[in-house]
Amino acid sequence: MRKEDKSAIIAQLGELIKKYPHFYLVDVEGMNAADTSALRRQCFKSNLKMVLVKNTLLEKTLEASDVDFEALKPVLKGTTAVLFTEVANAPAKMLKDLKSKKQEKPALKAAYAEEGLYVGADQLDMLCAIKSKNEVIADIVALLQSPAKNVLSALQSGQNTIHGVLQTLEKR
Repeated sequence: MRKEDKSAIIAQLGELIKKYPHFYLVDVEGMNAADTSALRRQCFKSNLKMVLVKNTLLEKTLEASDVDFEALKPVLKGTTAVLFTEVANAPAKMLKDLKSKKQEKPALKAAYAEEGLYVGADQLDMLCAIKSKNEVIADIVALLQSPAKNVLSALQSGQNTIHGVLQTLEKR
């Protein structure tokens, strides 16, 4: 590969890292063409961008980045695919779903999600637990609605109580 081609690939990967707030490094070594094709389809359905990349080019891209990705260097071995995403937990959920179907590959190597580095396949459950922006907003709305619902409930039950007390007093 020519030096100009390598520079172009490094620049493209750098743009993707800037464009997408989260990315996962996935081990796809030993996957056949059919499995790789199925993985690409699954990524497309999950709104993930999958890029197969040479580890040395990815390492140079990470070195050129503003963020310190030093902890990711040890996992850059074998065949690596990078999954870029807008939603932090989407690739983790997809990988966990594939793992539940008894597929060993693709396997998580590392991830950069919510401005944190997660290294190792054992981090998959933690990455699945990360809430997306929409999930956090829904939780906040539910928390804000809860006191209002309690007040309305108390007022409605109080109305029946007051009405019952007045009827009892009227009968006496």
